[in-house]
Amino acid sequence: MRYLSNEFFSRSGKGLLAAVACSACTAAVSAVPPATDIPARQEVLTFSSLTLTDQQFLTGAKGGTEVLLGGVLSLPPGTEKVPVVILQHGSGGLGSNIPYWERQFNQAGIATFAVDGFSGRGITSTAADQSQLGRLNFVLDDYRAGALLAHHPRIDPGKIILMGFSRGGQASLYAAMERFDKGWKSPDFQFAGYLSFYPDCSITFRDQDKVVAKPMRVYHGLADNYDPYSRCEGYFATLKNKDADLRVHTYEHAEHGFDTPYVWSPVRVVADSQTVRDCQIAENAKGELINEQTRKVFSYQDSCVVLGPRVGPDAEATRQATADVLEAVKAIVK
Repeated sequence: MRYLSNEFFSRSGKGLLAAVACSACTAAVSAVPPATDIPARQEVLTFSSLTLTDQQFLTGAKGGTEVLLGGVLSLPPGTEKVPVVILQHGSGGLGSNIPYWERQFNQAGIATFAVDGFSGRGITSTAADQSQLGRLNFVLDDYRAGALLAHHPRIDPGKIILMGFSRGGQASLYAAMERFDKGWKSPDFQFAGYLSFYPDCSITFRDQDKVVAKPMRVYHGLADNYDPYSRCEGYFATLKNKDADLRVHTYEHAEHGFDTPYVWSPVRVVADSQTVRDCQIAENAKGELINEQTRKVFSYQDSCVVLGPRVGPDAEATRQATADVLEAVKAIVK
């Protein structure tokens, strides 16, 4: 009879334990759900735009300063063409809500393109000094970004959606104007829809009631004192009377920037941020933006410009807005 040594058992035991451990590791890895909210691929793309005064934009004037801007394209898995949502930031630049929305769309199989409208212009934030950049530059930037994406091999050119926040929400709202669309956008593509989060509606543009025949969706907090919803109600009523495809979602207790994912950060007063909530601004025939209280060209030094709006998260409003946005986007690109 052959006897096995203690050394054999020692070696065999170690091997058996290693095999069991390896099997457990494999099982653990296979049990981890796929991270579908992480993009399968990201590309940093650049495109040229112009830095213009608002009057130059409104009159279609030649000139302006050439600028190279960038953005991050986040793609879901696969090789087929997919819809894309252009994400246009607000006065604070690329904030925490941008990656939040990237994750939501990527998980739904939709690409995103996060545009940086500031870095190429040497700007970090315009919150405390909005005069650093004309309000309408973002409209042109977004048109240029859309034209770039229309030729990307993974993007369906018929399913490019524009979505903006605050200053960017104002851009995504007024980018739907026929006048701007015809004057500044490349004929190579057309936005499939326009989504605007808490936009400023304090400026009245000529022919702003004439918009392209595409879906327009707005998401606004009723507690917002930065860009109050009340400033938009008249414009929205006019658009609806003109049979525009407009739907507005409001969230009762939500403040400005309610979709930040940092829900542990309390609503706060931003002491040095400018708001034009008390201003009445209108475009005249020369393309000048006139303060209707002074009858002079509007300036951020005007007394109607005040400081100290509130900003902050609202988890329930974000949850509902996320559902509302995904429903809208899926309907637009179906």
